[in-house]
Amino acid sequence: MSEAARKAGRRPTIKAVAAAAGVSTAAVSQAFNDKGRLSEATRRRILDTAVELGWSPSASAAALRSARTRSLALVVRRPTDVLGADPHFSELITGIEGELAPRGYGLVLHLVTDPREENALYERFAAEGRVDGAVLTDARADDSRPALLARLGLPAVLLGSPDGSTAVPRVGLGQQGAGVQEVVEHLVGLGHRRIAYVAGPPELHHTQLRRQSFESALKAAGLRPFAVLHTDFTEPSAVGATEALLDAAGRPTAIVYANDSMAVCGIGTAQRAGLDVPRDLSVVGYDNLPLGRWLHPRLTTVDQQVQRVGAAAARLLLALCGEEVAELPLGDRPRLVVRESTGPAPDVT
Repeated sequence: MSEAARKAGRRPTIKAVAAAAGVSTAAVSQAFNDKGRLSEATRRRILDTAVELGWSPSASAAALRSARTRSLALVVRRPTDVLGADPHFSELITGIEGELAPRGYGLVLHLVTDPREENALYERFAAEGRVDGAVLTDARADDSRPALLARLGLPAVLLGSPDGSTAVPRVGLGQQGAGVQEVVEHLVGLGHRRIAYVAGPPELHHTQLRRQSFESALKAAGLRPFAVLHTDFTEPSAVGATEALLDAAGRPTAIVYANDSMAVCGIGTAQRAGLDVPRDLSVVGYDNLPLGRWLHPRLTTVDQQVQRVGAAAARLLLALCGEEVAELPLGDRPRLVVRESTGPAPDVT
């Protein structure tokens, strides 16, 4: 709130925001509702002005600005079908909610499709005082979110390897590449020489780290990747990538997937093509989700403690919001869990 308004005991109005930002009141409304045809520069100027003046669209939200909402945000940038089908997020949310619910906090879940929509959502959260903090998923290259949350004064934690510095704390297992290195060493030890990798989106930080480790571990063994294919984590892309690899000349004898859900799709695709897993094809996932233990064959995967990382992130964010909670220690790094979906390399030419 401006100093003049504070001294006068008045709350700022939409007209004051419009005047300070040099726009109409309709433009202010469009900026907060993410409607209309405002330029990004104009929309950002309006939101920044509203934050500076302490104005939000509703009187009830304004009244809550100085009080805790006891709500924390989890914004996921994924297609809705991926969120519904990928148990990774169920495990993550279970870990977060397990810490929030006993303390009277709730989780506000939002799905977004692109960076602009996600950043606009955080700006509205801050301007309207709707949440006390946010859990950021999927650390990315050139990630603008930590600096934005810091500028907005909204407490936040970023899920990802702590091997790096950002404007907000990171929560996750370190040495992200160590799990992938174990995978390669395991497969090479079984005699595999044609090993492919079905990765996630290339802009994600963990995609880059794991690909580098995959290629480095193969190089140390005197090998090169059979192929590295990037996907958006959806079922169609996982199936399509697997079919392309199996149709290739001199197909791979092992495929490593960036998460367990895609690995499950890979096993099903291979079996529909008449291949036996692991006799004809070894498959490795990443996450160590419960579904990997329910399959036949059970899935060899990398454990990255998804649920525990969610709990640790929630505790740290609660502490940043002023709650007295103890830190939850995490394991030092992801670790390989060997089950039945990997076996000796087939005798192929």
